[in-house]
Amino acid sequence: MSKTLKVGVIGVGGIAHTHFPGWQESPHTEIVALSDVSAEALKSAGEKTGATKLFEKGEDLIACNEIDVVDICTPNMYHTPLTVAALEAGKHVICEKPLAPQPDDIRKMIAARDKSGKMLMTAQHFRFEGSSKALKAEVDKGVLGNVYHARCWMLRRSGAPTRPGFIQKKHSGGGPCIDIGVHILDLTLWMMGQPKPVTVTGVTQDKLRRLPGAFSNWGGPIPADWDVEEFASAFVRFENGATLVLEVSWLLNHPKTHGEDMQMWLYGDKGGAHWPQNVILTTDNATCQHFDTQLQNAESGEPHAKECMAFAEAIIKGEPSPVPAEQSLDVIAILDALYKSAQAGREVCLK
Repeated sequence: MSKTLKVGVIGVGGIAHTHFPGWQESPHTEIVALSDVSAEALKSAGEKTGATKLFEKGEDLIACNEIDVVDICTPNMYHTPLTVAALEAGKHVICEKPLAPQPDDIRKMIAARDKSGKMLMTAQHFRFEGSSKALKAEVDKGVLGNVYHARCWMLRRSGAPTRPGFIQKKHSGGGPCIDIGVHILDLTLWMMGQPKPVTVTGVTQDKLRRLPGAFSNWGGPIPADWDVEEFASAFVRFENGATLVLEVSWLLNHPKTHGEDMQMWLYGDKGGAHWPQNVILTTDNATCQHFDTQLQNAESGEPHAKECMAFAEAIIKGEPSPVPAEQSLDVIAILDALYKSAQAGREVCLK
């Protein structure tokens, strides 16, 4: 296949601006259409990208016969209807994370993908960072052996996005679990080799935003219409016997570096590893010595742009989706079970 893929982007007021450079840098793509409910945002993005087809309704963009690829960057609760409609219209779809806030919605997307024969990818950009790819290569070589436990967290101190698309459940489907938990959980499951989750024990908290004068560095005073969690943690068991501990928060009395603390620890029977420091920890029992090996990042480049370029290249080469929907389904199944466990006060089984 040797053609220029025509790209249409739905939702251009936020994260889409990190996608535009990827579509512009790829030798396989051209942005031709944009859609947004905000006429001002639409006009500005049109001037930035050079797209000439501007639609206020996503459905009208999807109906445009010229478009090959639809990039969905809307609030979470609108992902499923737009993705399904685009696939049914014969378009390839890359959709921002989370693919959908509910597992059943992702199953609808997968069914539409299979029926259409088109590609569906979740925009999990942390997989495309140089540090992530360097560590994944070592894990896949077996350097850590059997990874039987992981710890991961993404924590912010007074770092809540206070726009309705994030803090109102009718738009977002959830709080930091759905916004940033999907990032570190997806990355950790990918590193672990996608083990199948079987049980989840979770808790959510909603304390700091209710304090007098509560604020966010990302949006000022905490709005009264906030109705999602601010903190969550979970303990996950997998089919292969491995376990995982997850912690996420927008508001936490926790040290921050560059706005947030995002870390992952992997523990295997041959070694351990830390991301993003990218240190491999091994032990020589014969000499009773410990070794800490610093990995070097072989790749550079902005990861949001790289994920778009990888999606286009996979289409052109007829390769599998770089981030399959089935893997996103496991992520959301865990987060959905976390919510259910927190509400019920008990462990939730996924099988």
